[in-house]
Amino acid sequence: MLISTFFLIGIPGLEQFHIWISIPICLMYLVAILGNCTILFIIKTEPSLHEPMYYFLSMLAVSDLGLSLSSLPTMLRIFLFNVPGISPDACFAQEFFIHGFTDMESSVLLIMSFDRFLAIWNPLRYSSILTGARVSKMGLVFVIKSMLLVLPFPFTLKRLTYCKKSLLSHSYCLHQDVMKLACSDNTVNFFYGFFVALCMMSDSVFIAISYVLILKTVMGIGSHRERLKALNTCVSHICAVLIFYVPIITLASMHRFGKKSPLALILIADVFLLVPPLMNPIVYCVKTRQIREKVLERLGLKQR
Repeated sequence: MLISTFFLIGIPGLEQFHIWISIPICLMYLVAILGNCTILFIIKTEPSLHEPMYYFLSMLAVSDLGLSLSSLPTMLRIFLFNVPGISPDACFAQEFFIHGFTDMESSVLLIMSFDRFLAIWNPLRYSSILTGARVSKMGLVFVIKSMLLVLPFPFTLKRLTYCKKSLLSHSYCLHQDVMKLACSDNTVNFFYGFFVALCMMSDSVFIAISYVLILKTVMGIGSHRERLKALNTCVSHICAVLIFYVPIITLASMHRFGKKSPLALILIADVFLLVPPLMNPIVYCVKTRQIREKVLERLGLKQR
């Protein structure tokens, strides 16, 4: 490997304002980390929330924390300290964790859609089917699957030769971005990266199928009020799915197929990592009454 340092990028043309841009970025990270830690704390300490839906929500919070903490070091180095350089090994490690937690979040959103379908389709057997032990096993399987799926990334990238280009196109390392710097054949990286992307997109397909089944089940409910009540339990999850998949699909499409505007690419990439961890705790606190009430109780804003 001839190049010893990769260089990350902030926002082109606004370098003189990076110190000011770092303020909202730091606030977003702070809110995201505090919000997801609050969700985890509330679910852990409230026995009434020890149910499958909230266990899955805690998994979503863990993946959001992982995404935030994976990208935080380089974002702060660039915007706060103006230090864009990163060693290849550190870059490979960062992209492993970013892609791993991204796939983990995608998997959690999939099992949450299955959870919503099961709760609406067969509410009487819901608790007996999704026991605590089964939920734990499902979570463990998806964590192992996510990490094993992206485990080859750092090793295949390390085998490449980097001899000319060293400037990356984001404020953090991504597999498809790093492999384009190589001056050796990266065919294996391209096809394996495409395979991982297809696996993640398959999650979105199964989520869509789950919602088709949910709508079919809801349409079979006689009472209009009960139909709305059933659909309302899915609103938070639908918001989480849109918040997660819209930026990632846009980013992947721009990387692989579209004409790339550097500024648009960077902004969408930053939205992809900053917005889901920030918005998911807010959405679930606002739309989920049980979570909202417990948070207000802990803050002393609501009587027990």
